[in-house]
Amino acid sequence: MSAATEAPVARQPDEVLLGFTRALRAAGVAVTQDRAHSYLAAAALVGLGDPAALRTAGHATLCASPEDLERHDRVFEEWFRRDLRGPTSRPRDPRRPPPTTLLPEQDGAEGAGEDDRGDPVRAAASEVEVLRHRDIATLDAAERARLALLFSALPVVLPRRSAVRRTPHRRGVVDASRTLRASLRRMGEPARIHRRRRSVRHRRVVLLVDVSGSMSGYVEALLRLAHRMVEAGSAAHGRGAVEVFSVGTRLTRLTRALERRDPDRAIAAAGEAVPDWSGGTRLGETLRAFNDRWGRRGLARGAVVVVVSDGWERGDPRLLGEQVAALRRVAHRVVWVNPHRGKPGYAPVQGGIAAVLPHVDALLAGHSLATFTELLEVVRDA
Repeated sequence: MSAATEAPVARQPDEVLLGFTRALRAAGVAVTQDRAHSYLAAAALVGLGDPAALRTAGHATLCASPEDLERHDRVFEEWFRRDLRGPTSRPRDPRRPPPTTLLPEQDGAEGAGEDDRGDPVRAAASEVEVLRHRDIATLDAAERARLALLFSALPVVLPRRSAVRRTPHRRGVVDASRTLRASLRRMGEPARIHRRRRSVRHRRVVLLVDVSGSMSGYVEALLRLAHRMVEAGSAAHGRGAVEVFSVGTRLTRLTRALERRDPDRAIAAAGEAVPDWSGGTRLGETLRAFNDRWGRRGLARGAVVVVVSDGWERGDPRLLGEQVAALRRVAHRVVWVNPHRGKPGYAPVQGGIAAVLPHVDALLAGHSLATFTELLEVVRDA
């Protein structure tokens, strides 16, 4: 429990929660990375201001036995009390009942200082919200590590479409053949009227991620977003629901690499698969390769295609515009994401962006976790 006693007062909430999971692991609870991610997602749902709900979230996601529950409650009390009060707090009397709040006890001068400070947990939660809106390219290594933990809580819902085949349903058009067969089984007596309507299927999502040098500050975060989408799509609809390619000077399919369960291993595998990492940009040529090999053959047909690039093109911008127009003819929607789109003073004057603007359905920002959430909403509503 030495980590708990050395915890500073003003820490990021995700760091506090992950430190708690490490303290649990040291106390003998088998906390895996998947359980830690589930705990972070549950904590984001219940909020950090409700100690009872946060304790219940830990029981549900981190504990697997009655012994784990006891260890969890003991570490929970010590960790959060000392995390908020700082290393100068008095040792807890083991005979005292567990505290009913995550806020520090206030007495005398110490209480007056805490009144000025406000609620530390709520203040830390606001810091997470600030981190969600920060430009990813400006974050340091520690901030990037904290941000990486928040990707598991991104809400990914794939768009849906009506299928050609009709299926039985309590509402819809009359299914004459089934109604007639049911009547014949009753020797011509009136039977229940059967109905049917078009079934609903998911719509494929294709991500084309620019890995050129001008995008180097955003590529890791974009691959984490792609991994999250592949993971959610595979869990809900099976393999192939989300396809990912890298574009630069060459076209590389990254779907198989990103199917690994662990995001860090998936990104490492994707990095090994990409031969033109941080190289130049020939978007027109790589999009032509995608259209010729994958797009027109069915992968992009009726799909939502998301191209993530800043639009810096070494080749002919007219070729890029032609290939995006060809892609738009087979895809359901084409969404272009530019990390510079959300920055003050930005104007789409680059040759590549100007060439593709007439052929895309939306031009979105993509420089922060908050803009990634907006992108997922646009994809869901396609």
